[in-house]
Amino acid sequence: MSPNALHDDTAGDGLARRFEEHRPRLRAVAYRMLGSVAEADDAVQEAWLRLQRTGSDGIDELGAWLRTVVSRVCLDMLRSRSSRREEPQGVHVPDPVVGPAEEPGPEQEALLADSVGLALLVVLDALDPAERLAFVLHDMFAVPFDEIAALTDRSPAAARQLASRARRRVQGSAPRPDSDPAARRRIVDAFFAAARDGDVEALVAVLAPDVVLRSDGGTRRPAATVEVRGARTVASRAIMFSHMGPWTRRVLVNGMPGVVVAPDGVPETIMAFTVSDGLIVAIDALSDPDRVARLVPSLDTIRSDTDS
Repeated sequence: MSPNALHDDTAGDGLARRFEEHRPRLRAVAYRMLGSVAEADDAVQEAWLRLQRTGSDGIDELGAWLRTVVSRVCLDMLRSRSSRREEPQGVHVPDPVVGPAEEPGPEQEALLADSVGLALLVVLDALDPAERLAFVLHDMFAVPFDEIAALTDRSPAAARQLASRARRRVQGSAPRPDSDPAARRRIVDAFFAAARDGDVEALVAVLAPDVVLRSDGGTRRPAATVEVRGARTVASRAIMFSHMGPWTRRVLVNGMPGVVVAPDGVPETIMAFTVSDGLIVAIDALSDPDRVARLVPSLDTIRSDTDS
């Protein structure tokens, strides 16, 4: 039962209201831990169910208690995912969070503040579950190492080492996006203009030499699953798909400039661009039909502006 479905008793309503106050932060922790919108919602729902069973009596700080529950659930999910090797072999693009391009909502603003673009989530996916938990909780949410130690069954010093090791891997692999949103969008607009014109040289000019294009088509579109690197290789592939131009709608994807490709108004592909030092360093595309339909059921769920 969700908090909104509680019976109208005062105690239950009060507990539900208190939980709802913490929901956005809990969801933020879970999404960064899991890179999956659906799994993040499941983890938060599990925390609510446990709170319903135990009640709040004896809980000194409800926010910290809920965060601990969500973190443990996420850690178990990550470990289960690793042991069962649920992730598809090869390229996997985490769930994007899509919003309107013209006015970022609170969720997009929070993702932008933390620089939680898809390129970063791809790096986080490569971390050991305990490393990911330590990095997310400490570096993104300032959770003390004593609390992280209890979650990972390690000493505080060992928890600090986990976070440090994860931080080195992230800093070495995840590009740091440029801070100017208008400049980022101009670069992405130039990319699509060059693709529409079939201008390879103009494409290469806005791509970093070591740019990476990751595309995840899921099990239903395996031909769309690919990872390619290098400006000219990515430019050549962009030319191949230049016909998508009339169907693109500007959006924000995890706070970064992106597009939804929607032939006949039906969302088919979500693309996110990471711009660093004035060049596109990463393009992450999700074209798995099931996941796209779940994340962006229709263009009505976003207020798209003009065509790219």
